[in-house]
Amino acid sequence: MFKSAKTFVLLAAMSGLLLLIGALVDPGNGGFLTLMLIVAIAMNFFSYFYSDKLAIKMARAQPMDEAQFPDVYATVRGLAQKANQPMPRLYLSPSPQLNAFATGRNPQNAAVCINQGLYQALDREELEGVIGHELQHVYNRDILIGSVAAMIGTAISYLALMLRWLPIMGGNDRNGMNPIAAIAASIIAPVVAMIIQASITRSRESLADHTGAELTGKPLALARALAKLERGANDPRLLRAGGTKAETNPAMQHLFIAAPFGGRAAMKLFSTHPPIPERIAALEEQARQMGQLGPGQSFADGWR
Repeated sequence: MFKSAKTFVLLAAMSGLLLLIGALVDPGNGGFLTLMLIVAIAMNFFSYFYSDKLAIKMARAQPMDEAQFPDVYATVRGLAQKANQPMPRLYLSPSPQLNAFATGRNPQNAAVCINQGLYQALDREELEGVIGHELQHVYNRDILIGSVAAMIGTAISYLALMLRWLPIMGGNDRNGMNPIAAIAASIIAPVVAMIIQASITRSRESLADHTGAELTGKPLALARALAKLERGANDPRLLRAGGTKAETNPAMQHLFIAAPFGGRAAMKLFSTHPPIPERIAALEEQARQMGQLGPGQSFADGWR
């Protein structure tokens, strides 16, 4: 509930920033704001409806053969039935990186893609934890939320660019704006929008961890999987090895369960994922609340 409320507040903040920049650009009738919203909606409409096909193609993924991967199909089918949701399409990416992602605008058009490296590295419970996380991204409508955030962010970027040129075009005479203030606002607004957008994706990742663990009933399995992902990201043998276009494209980084190649933004404010140690700590606390872990115990006790 808290994560969902936080997302609502952050989206409202982005919307407020958009309206503010729009008012600075066009204090009259808001024509520029309307135009930029239309442009942003058009740009993100394609992404929203065709993101699954685009992401799968960029991951070089192929449909999973149920005869070859009966364990994956059984796990996904069981979780989908437990959630009373349709079975998603399953894909396998040839990437050796330990990662996975889900995409699709709704449960009826969902797809889950697992990297070959992840499938080979995890045991069945750990894989179930990852799949539960990915399915909850779909059930929580995170593709829709991400698309709305991206739409607002795109509009802010366009309006900020216009704001930067207003002093040159004499717009400051019309609205009384200081040209230095206009340029400063045009630089700061997109940065603030990026920070808010990154905070939204981090919040949705945390929510997917929590609700995914609720779905599987095994928060420690997801914690073990995340620990292996962190270990794989720091393995020099896997550094940038076999990266697909989906993994090397910064715009798609938020789709994955962990930042590809262990990538971290220079500042946490711009990071699309919470730090894995923080995610593991939250899952440990969830396990304690579920009676699966005692006080002072760690997910790693007895695990290698």
